[in-house]
Amino acid sequence: MPGARQPIHVVGGGLAGSEAAWQIARAGVPVVLHEMRPLRATEAHTTERLAELVCSNSFRSDDADGNAVGLLHEEMRRAGSLILAAADASRIPAGAALAVDRESFSAAVEARLLALPHVTLAREEVALPPAEWESVIVATGPLTAAPLARAIAEVTGTDALAFFDAIAPIVHAETIDMGSAWRQSRYGKGDGSDYINCPLDKEQYQAFVAALRAGECAPLHDWEKDTPYFEGCLPIEVMAARGADTLRWGPMKPIGLTDPRTGRGAFAVVQLRQDNALGTLYNIVGFQTKLKHGEQKRIFRTIPGLERAEFARLGGMHRNMFLNSPRVLDGALRLTAMPRLRFAGQITGVEGYVESAAIGLLAGRFAAAEWLGSESAPPPPETAMGALLAHITRFADAGTFQPMNINFGLFPPLPAASLTRANRAEKKPLFIARARARLTEWLGEAAEAAE
Repeated sequence: MPGARQPIHVVGGGLAGSEAAWQIARAGVPVVLHEMRPLRATEAHTTERLAELVCSNSFRSDDADGNAVGLLHEEMRRAGSLILAAADASRIPAGAALAVDRESFSAAVEARLLALPHVTLAREEVALPPAEWESVIVATGPLTAAPLARAIAEVTGTDALAFFDAIAPIVHAETIDMGSAWRQSRYGKGDGSDYINCPLDKEQYQAFVAALRAGECAPLHDWEKDTPYFEGCLPIEVMAARGADTLRWGPMKPIGLTDPRTGRGAFAVVQLRQDNALGTLYNIVGFQTKLKHGEQKRIFRTIPGLERAEFARLGGMHRNMFLNSPRVLDGALRLTAMPRLRFAGQITGVEGYVESAAIGLLAGRFAAAEWLGSESAPPPPETAMGALLAHITRFADAGTFQPMNINFGLFPPLPAASLTRANRAEKKPLFIARARARLTEWLGEAAEAAE
């Protein structure tokens, strides 16, 4: 009998873990939610509440007709999200953004979740989940306790976990000016056109270095201040401060590249490398940074070819932990080396409250369906939830994988026949309309499968 079976165990009571537990319990499946606070504190949390917000109180834009994160809000509401329901109930004025009262939000999450009959809250720390736990979702986030982090590293392999300090910006490919830039791999390696190159002359380079040196950097949290830099992943402004030519002999070296318009090499070159299988996103190679976001936009848009660049992700710096998900997780968020373990939330390589909760929602649905002996189809990649899932499990480059927010660059390209011109303002409504239609199909299919 199903009632005699082991419950599903969810480790971590943050946004993703709470959402996963909610989805499981709402499916009529017993779930145990394990949260180590207050028995063991973290460097960021101040309470023992579930779903405590440790940074901003904003879930970003709630405009479902204007941007990808607003669309993700809408999809999660339609899929019965606890996190979005609690956010709506504790909303405070913030213009078009969905901002919440922190205490009211976490109180609402905890009260609604624990009111469900199938939920048990266990205040305890979990290292590697015991073998008798048949189905487990690990949703412990970037501040995963050391014993569990070590256990995960052993299961996945030491190269599957990443502790990073700085990440590079990612640009929407269609906003790069190819009238200034050109495609060429250094020395013609690969197929010879794997990289986009933005050339700088001596004056432009010197001005760029000066701007980096003068740029304002974001402050670090207290627990991050002792995190050392990796010499192989230095913030670009740190490299600029080490000498006038440091960047020219580092990530901006022009060697092996020839500008086809001049037949000569440039004084310095900024390279961009394809970041997803769809070819819609490119990361700026070697440009990991801790500059403030406004400074990044201002300074990086002085690079020829990037004057009108739109960023899918800006650079950042913080101590973190995440799986190399495209290498170690399957499409249902199971660990390929140990399928009884699923992962959810920020540890899977998504960035942001809403993205973390969305992956928790999907992990909960997948686990509940499996427990009930059925199968939950993943949301179509044309939806916001599906695009996020497909990115971290299929389309992202495992060799350069870094945390990512939801953005339209993760969505499959639109059919060429649906466009009259390459205009981003024209594309957004088409992405959104397609996503809504595909989500309706998916939710209908999900409802039929549950009957």
